[in-house]
Amino acid sequence: MTPFTIIPPGIELATALQHKIDRKTKPLGALGRLEPLAHQIGLVQQTLTPELRQPHIVVFAGDHGAARAGVSAYPQDVTWQMVENFLAGGAAINVFSRQMGIGLTVVDAGVNHDFGKRSGLVDAKIAPGTANYIEQPAMTPEQRDAALQRGREIAHALADNGCNCVGFGEMGIGNTASASLITHCLVGAEHDADLYSVTGRGTGLDDAGLLRKRQLLAQALERGGRPRSGRDVLAEYGGFEIAMMAGAMLGAAEKGMLVLIDGFIVTSALLAARAINSNVLAYCAFAHRSQEPGHRVQLDYLDVRPLMELDLRLGEGTGAALALPLVQAAVNFLNDMASFESAGVSDQA
Repeated sequence: MTPFTIIPPGIELATALQHKIDRKTKPLGALGRLEPLAHQIGLVQQTLTPELRQPHIVVFAGDHGAARAGVSAYPQDVTWQMVENFLAGGAAINVFSRQMGIGLTVVDAGVNHDFGKRSGLVDAKIAPGTANYIEQPAMTPEQRDAALQRGREIAHALADNGCNCVGFGEMGIGNTASASLITHCLVGAEHDADLYSVTGRGTGLDDAGLLRKRQLLAQALERGGRPRSGRDVLAEYGGFEIAMMAGAMLGAAEKGMLVLIDGFIVTSALLAARAINSNVLAYCAFAHRSQEPGHRVQLDYLDVRPLMELDLRLGEGTGAALALPLVQAAVNFLNDMASFESAGVSDQA
């Protein structure tokens, strides 16, 4: 496949953006994390007057062969059942997307179910679920590259239709286990990412279930080792929805879009994307910190601060949707808030 080409945002406007932020009618830094967020969005869009156009959430769904081995508290059928719930408009992401006025697309990246042609569903199925990575690589290199490329195409299509802000979500029983393996491999033990510390309860495992999950993931590592490249780790332990998300993140960055990063699983896709092309990180804003213990490790490793901490652990892109009003607020204060000069307000002590 064609390599991802991501141009880092130019820094020529950095000083002017900071001056504009600092001259608003407020004490320096008084709007907290909204200020660096506004600065980032200005750099991403290369303008002093950024705007959010047609914000969109894309939810990628895929099944994992390892789910049948017991890494999740839920049966694999829940993946396709939840996709049906998305299409019927009944899931949390549907509720929040409607509330925020955000476009929503659901992508079948590799669900073990035949949905047929459906409104609101993009059929990008690579295969009906990955292989069981405890016994063999989750996907072939060809499948991985197809997933990355399809994700890129989905992001490019959104950009070509006028979207410049996209958030990603996921659905796939067993995908917190996959995310734990990806995090363990790409973050590394030297960054406090030993397997146990990044493996949580996922969909609600009890103590015995969590122990079994950790044991199964340890078996997977004995078989597949700890690949350090983003492409290799996706092939060994990824899900089709995670690989396609990684491709979509890279594709969105190629198009200069702002990317809203959701929780633990979405951030694992970003780790893989960053390992493929590190320039993607400059385009990413982090919505929240989830309850999954590995998510804190990921965020610390990336040296980023999320906008919210609401104890979410749902996935689906719900955190990205909930963060959008904060992103809009950052744009609005930069564009609409008076400066000391325009308001005739003294800034002298």
